[in-house]
Amino acid sequence: MPGMWWVVGTALVAGLVAAYLIWTAGRVQRLQTRAESAARALDAHLLRRAAAAAVLAERRYGVELYAAARIALDAVPEEQEAAENDLTRQLRTVALDPADPACEAVVAASRRLALARQVHTDLVRDARAARSRPLVRLFRMGRGREWPRYFDIDDPTLVVPADVPTG
Repeated sequence: MPGMWWVVGTALVAGLVAAYLIWTAGRVQRLQTRAESAARALDAHLLRRAAAAAVLAERRYGVELYAAARIALDAVPEEQEAAENDLTRQLRTVALDPADPACEAVVAASRRLALARQVHTDLVRDARAARSRPLVRLFRMGRGREWPRYFDIDDPTLVVPADVPTG
């Protein structure tokens, strides 16, 4: 009978280890999926900002801003960071009018983009941390998916000058 307790104890420990490994694999997959979803949301916000900037450039600000917006809209993934940084620089050189609805749309899109970028960065950091753990690498729990990549661009938040009363 004492030998039976060793078998039960060993089976219990093996069951707990298996449950932990299954939980860890599920966590890695969930974090990876969330990082991929955040990348898609970030891409959508990038497109919205570039489209709003193109509309703004067509209405009032000219060729350089329009060209930067079109390049950002048409950029391939390898060139997207540089194109978005160029668009941000072009937008910062423009004096935005708070009363203009097109300017308001660009500023709002830039704020949402900044938030989407922060969420994406946080999720990529968490997914990379989970995938770099020794147990996850040993059992290759993240196989079949690419490592999540950061999207490194300047802070896209734009500042609209407030109306300052003179007196």
